[in-house]
Amino acid sequence: MINVWGMTDTGLVRKENQDAYAVKRDPATDHVICVVCDGMGGPAGGCLASHIAVNTFVEELEKLIKPGMTAEQLQEASSYAVSLANKAIREEAKQSDGYHDMGTTLVSAVSCGQEVVICNVGDSRAYHITPDGITRITRDHSLVEHMVERGDITAEEARRHPNRNLITRALGPDVIAECDGYTCPLKEGEYLLLCTDGLIDTVTDQEMLFEVIHGDNVATCLNRLLDISKSRGASDNVTAVLMQKL
Repeated sequence: MINVWGMTDTGLVRKENQDAYAVKRDPATDHVICVVCDGMGGPAGGCLASHIAVNTFVEELEKLIKPGMTAEQLQEASSYAVSLANKAIREEAKQSDGYHDMGTTLVSAVSCGQEVVICNVGDSRAYHITPDGITRITRDHSLVEHMVERGDITAEEARRHPNRNLITRALGPDVIAECDGYTCPLKEGEYLLLCTDGLIDTVTDQEMLFEVIHGDNVATCLNRLLDISKSRGASDNVTAVLMQKL
């Protein structure tokens, strides 16, 4: 059994929320599908791209999911749904010059028994949270991530780097949507958090861990994380989805 909560907020600076998310429970298979996207490419284009990605990913994955699928099969299905979301954004971008540069990140999670199958494109993240700690599952497709991997800057410096929002992969601009896939254990009492960089840039990993595991009520922990983000300016949209294994 999986509990899920989600929240999205415009933040304190942006005029429009270009983030989008969806949560869907498949009644035939009991799989839970979660997806979070962070749009880019101008106000109208970014919002449109993220919503196309979310809706297309969920709709196409629902068509592909069958009872008894393995984690490997769900990973293949998720990757295919990502490619169809990319295609849908590119087709829509052809309809107007104003949409030419639109795109979006994507991070998704699908429950599969005692595991969860994850896909990501861009710098929206998935974290595995347990009473023992917090682990980032995904790797950012971004300029600063490459710099950290090369040892040019530290992970903490990356959080404040002026080019931290420059991503190297996205749905829309890329002809072929190259996503990374992961399988993460999710046991009773453990959590998976999906979030956009609006949360990552303002709230530390340890603060996420504390609010999820040690906060007053897990059902309201996303609101508490949003409050922390807003207390620090919330210069970007803030979106998160939390899965809890019961």
